Amino acid sequence: MEKELYKYIQISDLKDMLNKTKKLYANKVAYKIRKQDGEYKLISHEEVRNMVDALGTALIDMGLKGKRIAVIGKNRYEWEIAYLSIVCGTGIVVPLDKSLPENELKELIKRSEVEAIFYTNEYEETLKKIKLNGIGKLKHLISMDLEENEDGIYSEKELISTGKNLINKGNKEFINAKIDSEKMSIMLFTSGTTSASKVVALSHKNICSNLMDIASVVDVNSEDIFLSVLPIHHVFECTVGFLFSLYKGAQTVFCDGIRHIIENLKEYNVSVMACVPAIYERIFKIIRKNLEKQGKLEDVLEKEEKYKNYTFEEKKQIFKEIHDMLGGNIKLFISGAAALDKNIEQKYRYLGLNLVQGYGLTETSPIVGIGTKKFNRIGSIGKTVPSVEAKLVNVNKEGIGELIVKGPNVMLGYFENQQATKDAIKNGWFYTGDLAKIDNDGYIFICGRKKSVIVLKNGKNIFPEEMENLVNRIEGVLESFIFGKPVSDDKDDIRINVKIVFDRKVIKDVYKIDNDDEIYKVLKSKIKEINKTMPPYKAIKNIIITEKPLIKTTTNKIKRQANLNEIEEN
Repeated sequence: MEKELYKYIQISDLKDMLNKTKKLYANKVAYKIRKQDGEYKLISHEEVRNMVDALGTALIDMGLKGKRIAVIGKNRYEWEIAYLSIVCGTGIVVPLDKSLPENELKELIKRSEVEAIFYTNEYEETLKKIKLNGIGKLKHLISMDLEENEDGIYSEKELISTGKNLINKGNKEFINAKIDSEKMSIMLFTSGTTSASKVVALSHKNICSNLMDIASVVDVNSEDIFLSVLPIHHVFECTVGFLFSLYKGAQTVFCDGIRHIIENLKEYNVSVMACVPAIYERIFKIIRKNLEKQGKLEDVLEKEEKYKNYTFEEKKQIFKEIHDMLGGNIKLFISGAAALDKNIEQKYRYLGLNLVQGYGLTETSPIVGIGTKKFNRIGSIGKTVPSVEAKLVNVNKEGIGELIVKGPNVMLGYFENQQATKDAIKNGWFYTGDLAKIDNDGYIFICGRKKSVIVLKNGKNIFPEEMENLVNRIEGVLESFIFGKPVSDDKDDIRINVKIVFDRKVIKDVYKIDNDDEIYKVLKSKIKEINKTMPPYKAIKNIIITEKPLIKTTTNKIKRQANLNEIEEN
């Protein structure tokens, strides 16, 4: 368990968080938004809190007190204002995945029994249809884009104006609303098909305990600038990006898309970003490519080794040119939602870029453990945050067992699913389904998902994620999927296979080939080289190559069963 390293403000709920930090950060910039004319719109922390109060007041005036209200759309400040106005005194917020196809969106609106939904333009036609067809309890559509109410659709902007007028006339119903911090206030759908997805019930206490824990071990303050990249409905971005930034009085800016991350880091002078490993790998490849073009790669590689034990501050000066590529202000990169290749993590830290791994789940609000600038071990997700305990159960000879955790951040349960809740939470301990090792100093090393482990005939365990990291290092490989296949004459004997997604342009540049048969041969030879570095039982026997991306969740996690099904169908 981490010790508290920094002071933080005690908060009992998200309303308390907004109120306690309002005066403290009143004039600080909460959001910086680039307008169409290239100028910037600045929104202060005081304005944010006033908008939340106004919108919440208007929602209660519409008859939505105690109701469930959904939010869907790309990352933007209006999404965040809507979320807070629901959860801080109106009702229960239901954040929905912006990439949902129409049939799944329809199903989740029905299942969650939402009576209103905030949305961005692209969902308007679908939502009008859903409302018109009387699906679920949906009554009110609230647009984040409309300037004023129109054709039976509410404008978020106009509702804020309405709420301000109501407050001026003495309506304090939202402002004075009492929060029960232990009741369900947030409903989150887990990834999976709509019928299989479970609904995670979270409370203010769950989220706020996590915010205080993060603040106690991570050096972030009101001078920091957060780049919002990951889908905001996902609890990792929601807690670690959006809510944590407001809690610390920091500034949030929004990414223009994955292809624009590096220019956004520079444009906004970003200091903090929470993202997935694939993004950090992409940034690293771009840095490396730029150094190669400039003929400086060898020099940097020599310096990495020479100065590896210097402080981050010293390395920032030594590798100033690389820091400047990313805006020159990077203080903290947090990687989560999937396993980070430890070589990439090491490289960043050699360059003086403070990249740490965090680990958590929707069910834990999300952070369980996080590496810090001071306490970090390569390949580890750090120690548990101060109020969380962790231990392993069913530990094997190699010291690997299922990670179970306990703390105030653990969900209330799966909504209306007692059996799933009983299976997941036993005697107060949440069973994560992840296999891990914990060293003598308390650092946790995640090995892989319990469900995805491949068990061989000799009883050995293969962790696909670990092997995928090795394959992904091959130049020209975008991503890979390790899976086991029974040997035809012995159903109990499993052979390791890999599906490789390659980048034709990179393959052509690096290996000077373009023919699929030649690409197959080159990648097969690279796999043979990897096999030489591993025990024979881990050897990859067969490969499939493709340019079609793997099936993944919106946070870039490989959907193992879906990919396996696709391979078997072909």
